[in-house]
Amino acid sequence: MAISYPLSLPTSIGLASITLRAENTVAVSQSPFTGDQQILKYPKEMWTASVTLPTIQKDLAEPWVSFLLSLRGSYGTFYLNDPLRTTPQGSARDTDTIAVASNVSSGSSISFDSDQNSATDYLKAGDYIQVTTGGTDVQLFKVLQDVDTDGTGAFTVDVWPNVRTSITTSSTVNVESAKGVFRLSKNTQEWSIQVGNTYNISFEAMEAI
Repeated sequence: MAISYPLSLPTSIGLASITLRAENTVAVSQSPFTGDQQILKYPKEMWTASVTLPTIQKDLAEPWVSFLLSLRGSYGTFYLNDPLRTTPQGSARDTDTIAVASNVSSGSSISFDSDQNSATDYLKAGDYIQVTTGGTDVQLFKVLQDVDTDGTGAFTVDVWPNVRTSITTSSTVNVESAKGVFRLSKNTQEWSIQVGNTYNISFEAMEAI
């Protein structure tokens, strides 16, 4: 059977740790004479991550080794998320009807419609949003400010990172177990085999753009 990307993480054992990084691209030029600064912000904003598994026995390690090899270096993609933030702090849930209200292809805010009218703290700063358009998982966003819905269920969210691709009206929105699409940062994978039939596995990842 052909491998279909993005892959889901193996479930043989959970992660020991994950470091998520929000990378911005900003150039700073400072005068050596006056100290005045010139700041230039570029559009590139992306997630990167470092993932470490606990020391595990070989039978639990092999699904992870096979997973890494199946990605064939940076070629394949996989889903990754914040394992401690699988539900919103606000009242929004996947059981709600949430959809993108209007087409957007750039910028740092997205407008949505929901079936929850006049809901206070519908989403809160730190919640995640996963948007899927045309059957393709587009981006993982983090909410930057608390958001209420208006009397018709509409709301606008300030997000990180910037929107970098076309998100169409009525695109699917997940606010629970929201995931991003990542790829390995390197084309070489490695795992350490220890005395006692244990393995140590870690890897670096970057958002698939």
